[in-house]
Amino acid sequence: MTKKELIDCIASDAKISKANATDALASFIDNISGALGKGESVTLVGFGTFSVSNRAARTGRNPKTGAPIQIKASKVPRFKAGKSLKDSINK
Repeated sequence: MTKKELIDCIASDAKISKANATDALASFIDNISGALGKGESVTLVGFGTFSVSNRAARTGRNPKTGAPIQIKASKVPRFKAGKSLKDSINK
């Protein structure tokens, strides 16, 4: 499903215009991104939890030359699916 298809579904299900559905989706994404940027987690009961995880520095390989390279430590977004979401997939 693409973003456009998701907007169409939201507009249809909520009986709102596509412009309002686009604004709602943009707000959802912005608020989750903002919370993660502050290091907070976002929990949607039954759906899942968005959080930030620290990835340690590590040694990798340059795929072209095979030479070892140092990869810096970083923060990465994580998503852990909730029970209801898992159950809906495993029907």
